[in-house]
Amino acid sequence: MLIFLPRLKRKPPLLFLTTFFSIASLSTLLTSTIFHQCKSLASAKLIHQQFLVQGFPRDPTHIISMYLTSNSPANALSVLRRLHPSPYTVFWWNQLIRRSVHLGFLEDVLQLYRQMQRLGWKPDHYTFPFVLKACGEIPSFRCGTSVHAVVFVSGFEWNVFVGNGLVSMYGRCGVLKNARQVFDEMRERGIVDLISWNSIVAAYMQGSDSIRAMKMFERMSEDLEVRPDAVSLVNVLPACASVGAWSRGKQVHGYAYRSGLFEDVYVGNALVDIYAKCGMMEEANKVFERMKVKDVVSWNALVTGYSQIGRFDDALGLFEKIQEEKIELNVVTWSAVIAGYAQRGLGREALDVFRQMRLCGSEPNVVTLVSLLSGCASEGALLHGKETHCYAIKWILNLDENDPGDDLMVINALIDMYSKCKSPKTAQAMFNLIPPKDRSVVTWTVLIGGNAQHGEANEALKFFSQMLQPDNFVMPNAFTISCALMACARLGALRFGRQIHAYVLRNHFQSAMLFVANCLIDMYSKSGDVDAARVVFDNMHQRNGVSWTSLMTGYGMHGRGEEALQIFDDMQRVGLVPDGVTFVVVLYACSHSGMVDQGINYFNSMKKDFGVVPGAEHYVCMVDLLGRAGRLDEAMELIKGMPMKPTPAVWVALLSACRVYANVELGEYAAKKLSELESGNDGSYTLLSNIYASARRWKEVATIRQLMKNAGIKKRPGCSWVQGRKGTAKFLAGDRSHPMSQQIYDLLRDLIQRIKALGYVPDNRFALQDVDDEEKVDLLFEHSEKLALAYGILTTAPGAPIRITKNLRACGDCHSAFTYISTIIEHEIIVRDSSRFHHFKDGSCSCRGYW
Repeated sequence: MLIFLPRLKRKPPLLFLTTFFSIASLSTLLTSTIFHQCKSLASAKLIHQQFLVQGFPRDPTHIISMYLTSNSPANALSVLRRLHPSPYTVFWWNQLIRRSVHLGFLEDVLQLYRQMQRLGWKPDHYTFPFVLKACGEIPSFRCGTSVHAVVFVSGFEWNVFVGNGLVSMYGRCGVLKNARQVFDEMRERGIVDLISWNSIVAAYMQGSDSIRAMKMFERMSEDLEVRPDAVSLVNVLPACASVGAWSRGKQVHGYAYRSGLFEDVYVGNALVDIYAKCGMMEEANKVFERMKVKDVVSWNALVTGYSQIGRFDDALGLFEKIQEEKIELNVVTWSAVIAGYAQRGLGREALDVFRQMRLCGSEPNVVTLVSLLSGCASEGALLHGKETHCYAIKWILNLDENDPGDDLMVINALIDMYSKCKSPKTAQAMFNLIPPKDRSVVTWTVLIGGNAQHGEANEALKFFSQMLQPDNFVMPNAFTISCALMACARLGALRFGRQIHAYVLRNHFQSAMLFVANCLIDMYSKSGDVDAARVVFDNMHQRNGVSWTSLMTGYGMHGRGEEALQIFDDMQRVGLVPDGVTFVVVLYACSHSGMVDQGINYFNSMKKDFGVVPGAEHYVCMVDLLGRAGRLDEAMELIKGMPMKPTPAVWVALLSACRVYANVELGEYAAKKLSELESGNDGSYTLLSNIYASARRWKEVATIRQLMKNAGIKKRPGCSWVQGRKGTAKFLAGDRSHPMSQQIYDLLRDLIQRIKALGYVPDNRFALQDVDDEEKVDLLFEHSEKLALAYGILTTAPGAPIRITKNLRACGDCHSAFTYISTIIEHEIIVRDSSRFHHFKDGSCSCRGYW
């Protein structure tokens, strides 16, 4: 029965068909013309139907081609599955597989591959490269090895295209050993070509093995049968950039220029990128200017480079130029500038750029949000951080199409932001959202670091201990170790710090030993064992400026100024040039060791001999130096002669000296200046109140306390911690909550009686209450550091040092009492107050009165 097609308007091909379908002997040329003119799926199905009815053509591949042209692979596959397997028609399986690869339907590729095998078709040397590419891009090592086995059995390992596909697949799956083995076998067979070399170099780059990538490129350059092309250069230049190998990058640059490959925009972009990442912005700019063709990647590389080295004016200048050139800014450009500001701690600027980005309609990505959250963290901008969190919830987190790694990056950044914005509970809540098996070393590090840096050091060490438990175990890196050591330094937790040091030695953190060793020096210095810090320093195979200044700071903190200055001299002998930070440390050491004349000499020689212009921080040190020595008039004259406006820290240093030397008039003046700067805090109010109390001006004391109450400022209570056998005990003034309180008070009462016999007289000036003298003595007796000392004597092994930490400056009466007590006990008493260490032994203190 003959089926006639409906008459369609303006469809000449179909009218042509209705006329000629009744002719039995349709020529092959006419058939091809019909298939070629078919452009829609509806027409394709109609033609297919007519040919089925008429029983021709005999070659059905024209129908498969027609369906593929009509973008209907399912119908093409339906026809193909009904054909008898033959080498000739494998072409159409390859067409279907290639189409899925190009469209990114990688799982479909594997399904087609399995289906063709199941139906008896044998893949050929065109099939395998596409299937291997899909395995690599998924990536699926298991499927890739399965395909490799079929390649081996089929004898296609001798085919260069298949071999290249195997190298690329193993590289993308991160199995570099297998990729290299396949490549070496290809070389032995003599079937290596340019793509083979490019594939193995790319494999090493994808595996973050830049050194081997560069070595393979060198071997490729030595092969006379192969000439590197643009892809080769684009592969190796990022390897040079990642390890800072700018000299090799220049060699590649020279080759690109000689071979004419420099004209390729991708090569030009890679050259700009390597110079920018190596901080060689002049060279990067020259390459950029010589590029005849530039794209947005070219601009991004240059903007990123300027941002990373802190040349923000240049980066913003490029920003403006991009807008003038009417080049569309993409998210990479915006993210580069935001990241640059955030990495330099300029959170406010990062937030400003983000606002511009949103106004321009550009959508941020994961990198943008992570950089922005870093900026919020550095600025302490909790409100902006919360806004960014809301945006992340709405557009980034928990989306089905998201990479889980992206979600983890954002949550890690949120933990960091909330920790550094002093919202530890929220940070902990974000941490708890991550399943234990998914917590990376970065997750733990940001939580530990945030707590360590912002007043929750005990929590930081608790999390560090949890991280190492078998149920949670994640191998810490150098940053994790440094954060844990920072927490130990803040607490003076020497025992815990020693355990971490032992862990470092056992686990060989050699690649980051300089970084970790510097943290160890800081931890030992701040935990009261500067001699251990010196041992770490002496055993370092490599030192930098931080190593030297950390040890100098430690000696200064412990009142060992001569040794600090000796380190300063040794530092110069090894060729390191002192900078502004170094001189802050030197002046600090002189101040805490009573080395007034030496400190003045160093201050006067800074600019003349070392080219370092004194900044506000150096003037603070000098005011402190003169104030501790009682030279208050000279300190005031120095302040008057400052070339910049005195900072609050300058007036606080002067106010502290006025407290020690009971200079009420000058103390009032310093407090007034602090008030004008709107930087009054509990410390400055307390200092002035104490000055009045020492002068018995109780009315003024009451006025200060009322001002504090009206301003909502609460005085921090004095608190002391002491390390005992079973951990650290905490004491407040008059504290009777400890289980051993009775024994503590009995021992303390006995000690006071014994040292009174040696000449100790309670200094009532440090009992800052308007009560009679007898009550003042009782108040002094109950100071937190005295209670901590008594507990330390009761719980510390004979002869072992007693280590006490106080949150405020040491009380003058307690200092005197400890000096006497050190003559009648077998322990060295080591007290760390808010500004320095005091080592009491045999009736003397390391501070020599400068505290």
